[in-house]
Amino acid sequence: MKGFKHITVLLNEAVDALNIKADGIYVDGTLGGGGHSALIAQKLATGVLYAFDQDDTALTYNTRNLAPEIEQNKVTLVKGNFRQLSEKLAIHNVSKIDGMVYDLGVSSPQFDDAQRGFSYNYDAPLDMRMDQTQPLTAKQIVNEWSFNDLMRILTRYGDEKFAKQISRSIERHRQVKTIETTFELVEIIKEAIPMGARRHGGHPAKKSFQAIRIAVNDELGALESSLEQALNLLNINGRISVITFQPLEDRIVKTMFREATSIGDVPMGLPVIPAEMLPDFKLVTRKPILPSEQELSENRRSHSAKLRVIERVK
Repeated sequence: MKGFKHITVLLNEAVDALNIKADGIYVDGTLGGGGHSALIAQKLATGVLYAFDQDDTALTYNTRNLAPEIEQNKVTLVKGNFRQLSEKLAIHNVSKIDGMVYDLGVSSPQFDDAQRGFSYNYDAPLDMRMDQTQPLTAKQIVNEWSFNDLMRILTRYGDEKFAKQISRSIERHRQVKTIETTFELVEIIKEAIPMGARRHGGHPAKKSFQAIRIAVNDELGALESSLEQALNLLNINGRISVITFQPLEDRIVKTMFREATSIGDVPMGLPVIPAEMLPDFKLVTRKPILPSEQELSENRRSHSAKLRVIERVK
């Protein structure tokens, strides 16, 4: 697919952390440009990688990009959201895995394809769907969701301090005519934010666009559901690498990893904690792995990336 450019963030770090076994079964939950999948496949001999994506553009591109690995039965492409992890793997008779990688958020090709409506920098129909077969679009949320629901997602998913003003502005404008395009929405957002506040903190529509995109794709709900399944599917010594790009995602990963690695209620005065009370998982990374100075200078989209890794130990 011509023009499909994507620089994979924390590529080696995320894959190295998985401790790939040549005969293992692995999952890439976010195929995208295929960077992580290609590197995992290189390390496999008789093992198999199941690479998930809900975006037909990514699947079509990687049908060619990973053609040799697919022909060698090292890679199987799976159309679906990673929240369908257990269900889709069961179709391939897979009930246990040795590792999984997540590279969350929107891929560069999705952002850079003006017609997908993800970016406030291009004028396009209000879409923002990662899976273009799903019915819910950004246009529907902006034009049909209540003032309270709009304010809730702008606050919760965008940390937008002018959520109330923006929601009122959207409500006012859509009563006159349907809000159709990204640039129409950008102007409505700008109008709602005081001029002084617009001078600081990047593009005035950034937080609102992030919030609407997360709501369209139920990104946080999908992440929570998928991670829970991945932890249950993991073999002993299996690992999960998760790359996040915004605080809401990172908080979910951090919290779920902490819960999985915490010791339960231990009676007072026990000299030794019994093995059965020890957690099934351990943190491989106590603090997140961040991009190197070189990666930061070469890829501006890596700036907010954090990698966290967990391992099943029993």
